[in-house]
Amino acid sequence: MNTKRLQGFASQYAIYIVLVVLIIGITAYNPAFLSINSLRDVLIQSSTRTIIALGVAFILITAGTDLSAGRIVGLTAVVAASMLQKAEYAARFFPDLPQLQIIIPIVIAILIGLICGLVNGFVVAKLNVPPFIATLGTMVAVYGINSLYVDMEPNNSQPIAGLRDDFKIIGTGSIGEGKYSLPYIVLIAIFVAFIVWVIFNKTKLGKNMYAIGGNIQAAKVSGINVAKYLMYIYAIAGSLYGLAGVLESARTGGATNNYGNMYELDAIAACVVGGVSTTGGIGTVPGVVVGVLIFTIINYGLTFIGISPYWQLIIKGLIIVAAVAFDMRKYAAKK
Repeated sequence: MNTKRLQGFASQYAIYIVLVVLIIGITAYNPAFLSINSLRDVLIQSSTRTIIALGVAFILITAGTDLSAGRIVGLTAVVAASMLQKAEYAARFFPDLPQLQIIIPIVIAILIGLICGLVNGFVVAKLNVPPFIATLGTMVAVYGINSLYVDMEPNNSQPIAGLRDDFKIIGTGSIGEGKYSLPYIVLIAIFVAFIVWVIFNKTKLGKNMYAIGGNIQAAKVSGINVAKYLMYIYAIAGSLYGLAGVLESARTGGATNNYGNMYELDAIAACVVGGVSTTGGIGTVPGVVVGVLIFTIINYGLTFIGISPYWQLIIKGLIIVAAVAFDMRKYAAKK
């Protein structure tokens, strides 16, 4: 009986056990990892990735996938950055553009992300194209659009820099000073995670999202307008990618058309490791957040103790395969 209870506990909290083991292992090798500065850096690096992963989680829970997330992040980062450069910066993207109120480019970038999400949703829901193919097409098209945008005169594919201080502070500023300060970007990620948790658990949209992912035919029979809700879900995901793009450009102080490259794979991996089922219908916000933290700790922590990036990739790959295998085993057991 005790063995069964232990197995049940390990199964239910496996993701949290992995996170604790990672932290203990890295700290044992180098105790400096557990410093406030290191943990603060981990949280900052996790912030935009968490927002992207939460967007991807919406899609995965409906038994879909989204390969366009990273490129949408890149496009929105470039759009926001191009309109928020300092007036005195010599290589401005729009030399004659007046200094806009900061909210305007941010809203434009988020709306672009929303539109990209709507396109994905329309192709999936109305044209019945499999999500993998639909979002693959969007990924390629968005990268092309972004590259054309960055290549416009007078920029000519140069990295976009010289961003305004009132914009950069969103990604680099904090409440308070010193190592105990609270970065704005972390607070924004926490707020977004809370809003997504409310959507998942307290709204009709969330209820129908899980129903669609659990059994789409049963959802249709029960009267759910699957096409409408899929479009809502993809639009919300696109908006989150747009917000992440804005924050990423603010955090790094610039943008290029290669921003966001492969971010979608990290987001999908974090979701899967965090317990979002690849077969749909299962997933939680805390699980996604912990999944992101695990991969951030792998990247940051192993670099911190001097482990080769190639070993980091091997470890990440093994964790992803193990998580999916575990998920499929549970799915087979239910059947």
